[in-house]
Amino acid sequence: MHELISTILSQRTTHNDEEAAYYSLRELGDWDAIIEAPTEAVAHAIRRSNYPESKAPRIQETLRRIKAAPGGYDLEFLREMPIKEALKWLTDLPGVGVKTASLVLLFNFARPVFPVDTHVHRINTRVGTIPKMGEQAAHRALLALLPPDPPFLFELHKNLLKHGQQVCQWTRPKCGVCVLRERCDAYAIYGDRVPSFGEK
Repeated sequence: MHELISTILSQRTTHNDEEAAYYSLRELGDWDAIIEAPTEAVAHAIRRSNYPESKAPRIQETLRRIKAAPGGYDLEFLREMPIKEALKWLTDLPGVGVKTASLVLLFNFARPVFPVDTHVHRINTRVGTIPKMGEQAAHRALLALLPPDPPFLFELHKNLLKHGQQVCQWTRPKCGVCVLRERCDAYAIYGDRVPSFGEK
């Protein structure tokens, strides 16, 4: 539950603000108390997260649906559910996309899925592992290239996330210190002047 709600909060939000929003939300009480709280109070609690007025009702509806499901707030059943079904169950929740669902399944249940966040997407597009495509399509494309080994997928995701935050940034990537530059399509074309991601 922590991973699921935190990841909803993390959308377009820094890690520090995501954590602050999560712990402020939990100050409202248990999951039942958050469901029953006025939506404005939930939005205020998560104000450190971007778009709190959109995320607050989604979080409350997600909690309502989970509470009504078999097992209530215990998501342990996702460990044994077939992966396609588990992804569908999670992505049917409001505000939960394939990235959030994949993070929950990989990080909490060691399922062989690969979350593609903005950093993973940017690095693999620049390097040339995948052609330019949306993040949704990138989930499928990258997973098809990777071994179905959860520990490997977990470490790869963590390392790409760190690399994207510290080196292969959205704007002004630090190509001079990048360990991937000799294998990078963008570096081969632009050298140390790789443009901001998304620029032509």
